[in-house]
Amino acid sequence: MAVRETPVAKIERLLNAGDHAGALQAANDFLAQSPNSFLARLGRARANLRLANYVDAETDIEMALKLSPNDEHARLVRANMDLRLGKTDKCIDGLRPIAEGRGPLSVEASINLIQTLFNAGRYDQMVEAVKRGGAWTKDPRALLLYARCRVLEDKAAGIEDLKAIFRTNHPWPLRRFAGFEAVGHLDKMGRYREAFDLATEVHKATTAPIQMEEWTVPLQLQYDLYGRGAEFFKPRAEPVQGVAFVVAMPRSGTTLLEQMLDRHPAIGGIGEFDGLDHMCRTLFATGAWPRVPSAVPSKLFPELRQRYLDGAHQIRKEGASWTFDKSLRTWRALPEIAAVLPGSVGINVERDPRDMATSIFLSYFNPVSYEWTSSLDAIRQMIEWQRRIVPRAFEATGMPNERIVYEDLVENPAEYAERCLRLMGLPMDERVLSPEENKKGAFTLSHAQVRQKINKGSIGRWKNYEWAFDGSWDAVVAAHDARRQHR
Repeated sequence: MAVRETPVAKIERLLNAGDHAGALQAANDFLAQSPNSFLARLGRARANLRLANYVDAETDIEMALKLSPNDEHARLVRANMDLRLGKTDKCIDGLRPIAEGRGPLSVEASINLIQTLFNAGRYDQMVEAVKRGGAWTKDPRALLLYARCRVLEDKAAGIEDLKAIFRTNHPWPLRRFAGFEAVGHLDKMGRYREAFDLATEVHKATTAPIQMEEWTVPLQLQYDLYGRGAEFFKPRAEPVQGVAFVVAMPRSGTTLLEQMLDRHPAIGGIGEFDGLDHMCRTLFATGAWPRVPSAVPSKLFPELRQRYLDGAHQIRKEGASWTFDKSLRTWRALPEIAAVLPGSVGINVERDPRDMATSIFLSYFNPVSYEWTSSLDAIRQMIEWQRRIVPRAFEATGMPNERIVYEDLVENPAEYAERCLRLMGLPMDERVLSPEENKKGAFTLSHAQVRQKINKGSIGRWKNYEWAFDGSWDAVVAAHDARRQHR
């Protein structure tokens, strides 16, 4: 007779298989039967964390820790949550005792700790932790940590180590991370052809096939719906105050702007918060949105509004009255924001399309969610759509907004920072001009760049890859250049 699978084993099996939604459902079923179960709460916290449902994960992990304050697994999840909330020091303090112990989670905690030190730019501490060694060194991910340390000592040798990891048979995330880190170092060393060729190889080996219709069809529908009246985007909840969104493509200067404005005492940057993704998923799951918005239950909009605000306020820094959300989805979700979060403001940032495309193509993005990043032609199409749809969305929804060209921002940061602050009704604060002094963690592809003073170093980067751009880029480049105020 087959042994019946326990709820805990089922959650673990589904998490290991990558079925995070299934794990969440299993945890919900477990909690329905055992509302006070520590293991059920912990399982649901882990599933929500994997799904980027950070608000729900925070609630569950706090309850789990009340039920079992000293459980190492719960403390590990707590540390990972602190990292997502931008509390780098608290995360490191939470990871260290688990990493230094001999429990079954010491390997995971050690790797998370070293990764956090790397992302925070604390390279001396990272190297020290790697040199101490431990059980984690037998994990395949240790190869990447060793290679990062070697890059600091001998960049050329470290690049070869990273390339070797990419060409192993290890799981694709490890290979992809290593490959794109090698690409980045080759680019910095001026080995541009090698960087481009390696990026092409990494994309081919680890990126899903491009399905452009899945992106362009919804964008065309949204564009067309703007001409059918206000029902599509009319407010369906009470207005909000103190909510700002970056409205931009990736690699367009959004992290720099966030780090700048987060230096203002009244603004709390919340990174790529999951709240907008949840809002959109929920609305589209009704089957009525966006074609028949009147068929969406009215009660859903205030519920989504409150969920977003609860999570955003939880993440923003203490004392802030504004949240600054840099979700990559915003430019595609302005109707949803207008309906659920009326009163929000948007800051559109646009960068030279070729510089953006170069940076996107040479960088790590989720290979399934952003498969279009593997082709310069697909990247150009997405940039063209973004620049077509955002002005129309701003006009149709009436969202208060500021439109900034990245090159102008770095040429005259004081002027454009002041314009953003004026949009929020806030006074100028000189601290916003020193984003490199921001202690907030930047867990994006730009985590290293934002520790530098504002500079023009990335302007014209595309010229190193000029041979990769043809005449199909001329129109979108000319339109961008026409918007620039400073040259």
